[in-house]
Amino acid sequence: MDQDRKRKIRLVVALTAAVLLAVALIYTSFSAGTEAREPSEVLAAGPSEETYQLTGEVKEYERDGTDLEFEITDRDGVGEALPVSYSGVVPDPFREGREVIVTGRLDESGTFMAEKDSLITKCPSKFADEAEADPEHVVIEQ
Repeated sequence: MDQDRKRKIRLVVALTAAVLLAVALIYTSFSAGTEAREPSEVLAAGPSEETYQLTGEVKEYERDGTDLEFEITDRDGVGEALPVSYSGVVPDPFREGREVIVTGRLDESGTFMAEKDSLITKCPSKFADEAEADPEHVVIEQ
């Protein structure tokens, strides 16, 4: 077999492997994400062994060391509040009115049992106050 033919075969094999790896990476990136559910969706589904990412707005909370009990509602502030039991690191920006994401499951008592150290606090946009004050005129700095 001549050298040019060997080079072409190697090139085709290398490009095929690169394309297959890229496709596998893209597939795993899109399939790995899970959609966060709001409290009303979790309550409607009922108690389950299935793990969810729960997102919503913190209403009331009580902290005792690393244990945290709080209520969370849908992001629009309506609907029934879902009690959450969490243990672990609490992010500094955690407070009432802040949006959070926590991973866990709904138990038989109707409490969302969060996994240890799964609490994430969403920071509000610096433009949120401006948009609420004057929704017709929002300036985005570049």
